[in-house]
Amino acid sequence: MAKTAKISIRETATRVLGIEGKAVSQMADALPEDFEAAVEAILTTKGRVILSGIGKSGHIARKISSTLASTGTPSAFVHPSEASHGDLGMVMPGDLAILISNSGETAELKDILAHVTRFSIPMIGISGNPDSTLMRAAEYRLTLPDAPEACVIGMAPTTSTTLMLALGDALAIAVMEQRGFQPEHFRDFHPGGRLGARLSKVAQLMHGAEALPLVPQDSPMGDALVVMSEKSFGIVGVADGTRLIGVISDGDLRRNLDGLLERTAGDVATRNPRTIGAEMLASEAMAMMSENKITALFVLDEAERPVGLLHLHDCLRAGLA
Repeated sequence: MAKTAKISIRETATRVLGIEGKAVSQMADALPEDFEAAVEAILTTKGRVILSGIGKSGHIARKISSTLASTGTPSAFVHPSEASHGDLGMVMPGDLAILISNSGETAELKDILAHVTRFSIPMIGISGNPDSTLMRAAEYRLTLPDAPEACVIGMAPTTSTTLMLALGDALAIAVMEQRGFQPEHFRDFHPGGRLGARLSKVAQLMHGAEALPLVPQDSPMGDALVVMSEKSFGIVGVADGTRLIGVISDGDLRRNLDGLLERTAGDVATRNPRTIGAEMLASEAMAMMSENKITALFVLDEAERPVGLLHLHDCLRAGLA
């Protein structure tokens, strides 16, 4: 009896990704009929969007809920078994429910399904079975395309959960874009980690006006050195009245050592220095510092008045590196 040729790991991976990718493309080419209406329903919901599912569908429901919440749509996951033991009180009129079940006949969903029906809570159903109990009860039916699971026995939830996840992402991003959700809003929900740091504005990291190392342009360089030393930024700004006209860095000091103390700050300063605005992303300001090999930038308002200072170390402390 001949041995069956063993399938390589790479062949398996390629097959799985091909099956799942083809299914996602199929759904992209033929979105569920109620997709746009479902997005509009989420947009007009006054309360929260409640997600529920069991098993693998439950994991997908949690992820969709998290994505909605982080992109400006109040959302929560309710475990169907916990719902049957008191958590149904978390699902209220004014909310909208998204229930997920590939078969559409998941027994654990029956209580939450009855609850949303009883209280006329709008419901979006996500299922691969358009004639199921779940989909017959749903106002908005998002039917998954008929596609094979990616495992060799055709039973492990693979393609079906990939489709659920992709459809949930499409819902969340469509809602996000319809709301006009911007990067600054995104940061409000992601203040931690590198993502939050990358979306920080200069105004959130800069030192304020009281900390600024500034001297008038006619100040003796001795006075400028004292201010530079006291403020410890390695730079001092030179002002003409309220307007910043130049800066003196450590490099400027080295280039002007001869007769330095007999000169004024205006004589030594580098004119028309690079500056930034308070609403610029701190990541962009850090890139400017790196490109120009400088360690600090003055922050100016519309009238070119210095209102802050951002140092490279501030960016590093915030996790921008």
